[in-house]
Amino acid sequence: MYVSTSKKPAATGKVETAADPGGALCDALVAALEEVKAVDVAVIDVRGKTPLTDYLLVAGGNSDRHLATLREAAIECARTHGVRPLGVEGDRADSESVLIDLADCVVHLMRPAARAFYDLERLWSVGSAASALDGETAD
Repeated sequence: MYVSTSKKPAATGKVETAADPGGALCDALVAALEEVKAVDVAVIDVRGKTPLTDYLLVAGGNSDRHLATLREAAIECARTHGVRPLGVEGDRADSESVLIDLADCVVHLMRPAARAFYDLERLWSVGSAASALDGETAD
């Protein structure tokens, strides 16, 4: 499931004519994570909202072991596509969440409690939701 939170062009202001490497990587990551039964996979387009990355991929895991499997699947998928993780946080066995920085795409893997607490989908859609509400009240 794609959750687009930005209708704006890339931060450079140019319309991209070349293939979107971050989007292609996210597509591959979604497929790899769904193959190992990730829960509620969401990709959030944050181009134009932050200079740190183009996409956030958020997925859930049901147990510590499931999170470890998701982490390994994401890292292996990235390496298959020629992308080496810039960093991996939360790779201890008892972590409630894992963050994998792949530059163009940042992957957040979380247990249900951590995902509900951080609610990244809502956090990154605040500007878009406010814009939509403003448009509705202007009638």
